[in-house]
Amino acid sequence: MGVSPILIPITLFVCIALGSIGIPIARAYARRLEREPSQRELPPDVTARLERMEQALDSIAIEVERISEGQRFTTKLLAERNSSAQTGVSDRQLPTERS
Repeated sequence: MGVSPILIPITLFVCIALGSIGIPIARAYARRLEREPSQRELPPDVTARLERMEQALDSIAIEVERISEGQRFTTKLLAERNSSAQTGVSDRQLPTERS
């Protein structure tokens, strides 16, 4: 089975048509990409809002760190309390409730 003699000119004309249409489209797209700035400016109100959100997140992070420090301290106290209760020796006096 050979290649049809008509298929070669048809393929040639199709490639010429696609090239003549596709090359200008590709050039126009490339020019458009070059003209657009890579980083767009944000409106000032959006920038201010993002700064406020960043400050709020920072303050939340600080509070979470304080909570975790308190939890570590409480865990340490409870562990010391349990160990001293098991050995029968108390290193310090625990506060008692007064009526």
